Amino acid sequence: MNFTSVEQDDVYLIDMWRVLVREWKWFVAPMILVIALTFAYLHAVKPQWEATAWIQIGQVDTAPIGQDPKVEPMMRVIDRMQMIPFQNEVARSIGLSPDSPEARLYRKSLKIEPLTYEGPLVKLRVLATSPALARQWASATVVQLQTVHQKLESVSLTLARERLDEVQTELQRATATRDALQAASLHDGSSDAGKGTQSSTLTSVLLASRNQEIHDLQMARSELITRLSPAYTYETSLMWPVYVPDHPGYPNPVLILGAGLFAAIFLGALCAISRNALRRKN
Repeated sequence: MNFTSVEQDDVYLIDMWRVLVREWKWFVAPMILVIALTFAYLHAVKPQWEATAWIQIGQVDTAPIGQDPKVEPMMRVIDRMQMIPFQNEVARSIGLSPDSPEARLYRKSLKIEPLTYEGPLVKLRVLATSPALARQWASATVVQLQTVHQKLESVSLTLARERLDEVQTELQRATATRDALQAASLHDGSSDAGKGTQSSTLTSVLLASRNQEIHDLQMARSELITRLSPAYTYETSLMWPVYVPDHPGYPNPVLILGAGLFAAIFLGALCAISRNALRRKN
């Protein structure tokens, strides 16, 4: 059974070969045409370089417990960067018209990918007709996002700093009151050691209350300072420099030539078989 199948396949391949030999002009002509078009395309198309940037979303870590301290949720950041008005502002920021070919390529090639496993990072990829322009597009996108986020986080930062100033003012007032109470207690104790027991007890209670208040204010101030430190409060920025490879990312000559060769052989064989079928029919 297997031998019969092999013999039938051999006969079919031999018949195919005979068809291609008989109609070789119809086989070769489409091949030459497709290969010529492939080489013409490779010479005509402009090389494009891909820039890659990793963006860290800024945060103000003064939000209530359970709320996201990020300036914007990650998916909202991605939606914002994909909006045409945002992309047009990026184009204007580097001195290009939103209707220019470079801007159209930027909008078409812009790819944004969330990287939740690396923390709240966004991976950005964009194509341009030169390495310098690709790097400029990626950097300008980050700068535009920074500008938007600075406006959004300014309210939270202002409120947090005002709260820190209030805590520091209250702490200074409480410390001054405690120092006055301590001085009064020492004065009363030295001037009249046997009297003023009730007054001394009241002063001790007031001192204990002030000490607890000072302790609470110191804890609140320390927590606010920690939350506003660069480890917890930071702006939207690039995690690493924009990466642009030395060679263009598009077109890929090997891939295009391989696809062109495959298409040339397929089209040539199809034309030769079709011509042979027409000849036999006539």
